[in-house]
Amino acid sequence: MPLQTNERGPRGLYAITPDIGDPLRLLPLIDQVLEGGIDALQFRVKHGPVGDPYRCASALRDLAVQIKTRCDAYGVPLIVNDNLELACEIEARGVHLGRDDGDPAAARQRLGPHRWLGISCYNDFDRALAVRAWADHVGFGSLFASSTKPAAVRAPLALFAQARAQGLHAVGIGGVNRDNAAQVMAAGAHAVAVIADLFEDPNPADAARLIRSRIQPAPPGV
Repeated sequence: MPLQTNERGPRGLYAITPDIGDPLRLLPLIDQVLEGGIDALQFRVKHGPVGDPYRCASALRDLAVQIKTRCDAYGVPLIVNDNLELACEIEARGVHLGRDDGDPAAARQRLGPHRWLGISCYNDFDRALAVRAWADHVGFGSLFASSTKPAAVRAPLALFAQARAQGLHAVGIGGVNRDNAAQVMAAGAHAVAVIADLFEDPNPADAARLIRSRIQPAPPGV
């Protein structure tokens, strides 16, 4: 079961799937991180290999449904990256949107009041303040060098103290791993988003256990 969730967004270890559209490869990895213990999962398949049939909307939906079934079995909230309609269709816990993924106000209206809306704010605290009327949580990053987005802007850890001072629920992303996750949480993040250090580990379940053991989420309401 997850450590903690609240009404505003993920807390603790927030796993993000690698960009793998093949269910034969992706689903066993997800099974392992769920077994090891995560507090939320984001389904993020943006490209996949050339000719990957999971670019097809119906096949992508089928994969998302299989992932949600697994998350539900473990009581882990599922968040869908970028795809608002897919998130609503499969009744995911929420959606995460980047700068070019649509209007936050329209997304909130489509989601309704009870699903999570996460918004990427990169290194831009003003953006976080601007979307607070609609977002449950905001994401800052890249915090460290990231193999997923090597050209991403870098965000200082000081943003998390600023966010807490303004009552914002914030997630740290970008290069977060077992060696620096506790540092991000100590800086004030409510959750750490991890991709490579989970899914590229020879044993994703053990990696999840290790990272989770090193972080201490704040209690709900903080």
